[in-house]
Formats: sequence, structure tokens, C-alpha cells
Amino acid sequence: MSNVIVTVLTLGLMRPWAAVRIARYVNEHTAIRSDGDVGEILATVEQEGSRSGRNSWSLRALTLASDEKPACRGDWHPRGSSRSVPSRLIERDGQVRAIADDGAELASAAFSKLDISARVGSIPRRIEFPDGSLFETTDNGAIDELQLANGRKRAGFVHGLERFHPRLLIFVAAVFLLSGLVYRFALPVLVEVAVAVTPPVVPRLMSVSTLETLDRTVLSETKLDEAKRRAISDGFARIAVNSNRGPSAYTLNFREGRAIGPNAFALPDGTLIITDELVDLADGDTEMLVGVLAHEIGHVELEHSLRQIYHAAGMAGLIMLIAGDVGDSVEDLLVQGGGLLALSYSRGAEAAADRHSVELMQKAGYDPTAIALLRDHREKARRHIRYEHFVDASRHARPQEGDS
Repeated sequence: MSNVIVTVLTLGLMRPWAAVRIARYVNEHTAIRSDGDVGEILATVEQEGSRSGRNSWSLRALTLASDEKPACRGDWHPRGSSRSVPSRLIERDGQVRAIADDGAELASAAFSKLDISARVGSIPRRIEFPDGSLFETTDNGAIDELQLANGRKRAGFVHGLERFHPRLLIFVAAVFLLSGLVYRFALPVLVEVAVAVTPPVVPRLMSVSTLETLDRTVLSETKLDEAKRRAISDGFARIAVNSNRGPSAYTLNFREGRAIGPNAFALPDGTLIITDELVDLADGDTEMLVGVLAHEIGHVELEHSLRQIYHAAGMAGLIMLIAGDVGDSVEDLLVQGGGLLALSYSRGAEAAADRHSVELMQKAGYDPTAIALLRDHREKARRHIRYEHFVDASRHARPQEGDS
């Protein structure tokens, strides 16, 4: 549980450390069982040594009397076998040798011929001899000393990273500080570069995907009659003609907003959506609706939608860079959700779109103040909805006559 908590708090930065802790726990609680009793195995080895004319006890005495450098204790495993023989590792006469407790030499080789596993925390080290046998020990310090005495470095890079140091907290703080600087200064520049080099097909693909998602989740087919739609479309055509991109760059779509309510928005490729609820709120005033659509054209021509999508994608990239693999579902939410985030803009973007809409309305011969009137209607409608909810709640909370 502690591994999970540390990984979550550091947004994935401590995940390698947690993995090492798990590996260490598994290794420390894993044992190799030998086939049969160890004493019986050693007795058999001694008997075979006697029959061949070898005296294991003499060899043991010779070993103790010789000029040897003891290294550490551990277990020796024959090649391709799970059998474990308690033994010690020594260095004598320029050879590193695995010696059993009865003094028998199990394996030997020059140090340069040994394959020694890198140190990672307190995970047991493995020394592989040229004949394929292994010597395994938890005495990492002794193996480090053996390597140092023979000209190798004491510990590996991975072991240094695995160890926890207070400076790791400084590193984590530096990562968050760097991410903040990237978000504040580098990301806006990268967004502008991306907008400048984006080919027309990209906004088109983004818009198609976003509209499909909206149709599948929150929007439904319009219920407006043909006359209303034609009147709004004609007014929209008048302002589209005066836009920088021309009327062919824009497509007007009618949808029932349901949860979205009275609203209108534009997608990066010039696809505009206006909801039935907004048309009903305008109460037949086409000029108000045309003003809203002129405002949305401003967002498209100033490329606010595309900037918003790239900004959301950049944020998703920063999060995944820090947290690592966040999973497919979270990745979809971060990346594909950028299209939906493009439906809301900053105050600066809204003000710029307002100025653009005023120019379009004047060129088309409409009153540019109409959009302000519609906004007043929308605010009054929202207040009215909130008031109705308050009244309904009060009625349900107030005791009825005869309730006692």
C-alpha cells in the first residue's frame, strides 16, 4: 500500500523505486529447496571423495592453512539445477573459488571470467562461473569489495538511483517547477507554432470527431420547423459572405441542445452549431441569432478553437510526461477531451470575437447591439430557471396544511 501511495503522490516519479521495493521483497522471501537433506548430500560427497582417493578433510585443512582471502557466504547452485549447497566465496592464487562447508571446491575461475550481477538495493547478487554454475549471496558489501579489489567500480548506476536521498525531493520539486515554466511560457509559443503549421485537413478531422461525439452524447436532432431554419440560414449567409474566409468555409447545423441548453458554438473547421433552445430564447428575433453566429465566426477566423485544442493536448502531454503511463481511459479523456474544451474560451478570446462580430454585423447591415440584447435574455432566463428551482424546493420543504 505504501508503494501505491508514494507513486500517486509523486505522479509516477517514484514508480521505479516502488518496483525495486517489490522485487526486493520477493527475493528476500524466496528460498531454493534442495532435493534431500543437506547433511546426506555432504556425506555422499565425502564418501565419493574417499573412494576416489581424495581426502576432503585434508583439503579443508589445506584450505585453512593457505593464504586465502575470504569474501562472503552464500549458496552455490550447479548449472541447470535447483540444488543449493551452502558455501563460501574466497579468492586464492588469483582464482575466485566457491568452497563448500566440507572444504570441497565447487567452482573456480579468474575474476575476469566471472559474470557478476549489478547491485540494486539489497537484492541478492549472482556470480556466474564459466561452467554455468551460480553463487548467490545477500552480502552485497563483500561483493562490492571484491570488485573494487579487482579494479571494478563499487556499485552500479541503477543502485544509486534506487537509494532514497533527500535530494530526490529537490529533484521532484524541480520537475514541477520546470513543468510550470513550460506551461506558462513554452506551451503558448508551441501552440502558436502548431497553429501556424497545421494543414487544413487537421481541423476538419478534429471537428468531425468532436461533432460525432456531441451527437452521440449530448445533442439530438433539431425540432425547429423549416421556416425558422431558413430565416436563420439566410441571415447567416449574409454575414458569412462578408467574412475573411467566405461563405464556403462555414456550415450551419441545427441541434436540440438538451443538457447544453441555449447555446451556439463553432468548431475549428468552420462548423457552427446552434441549439433549438437558443432559437426559442430569441423569440423570433433573427437579428439576435445572427449576432451570435457572427461572434462564433470570429472565433473560427481568429483560430481560438484550434488554439484551445492544442493547449489541451499540450496539458495532456505534460501530465503524461510527469505521471508516465496513465492508462488508456485517462489518456482518451485527456486527449479527446481537448475537443470539448475548445467550446469555452478565455475572456480575451471572447472580447476579440465580439469585436470581430461587430464588424461583420455592420458590413451585413445588421444592428451590432443585437447580440448584447440576446445575452441579457440568456442571463434573465438563467436567473428565472434558478428562481423556479428555488420556489419548487421551498414548496417541497414547506409543510402542507393538515400535515401534523
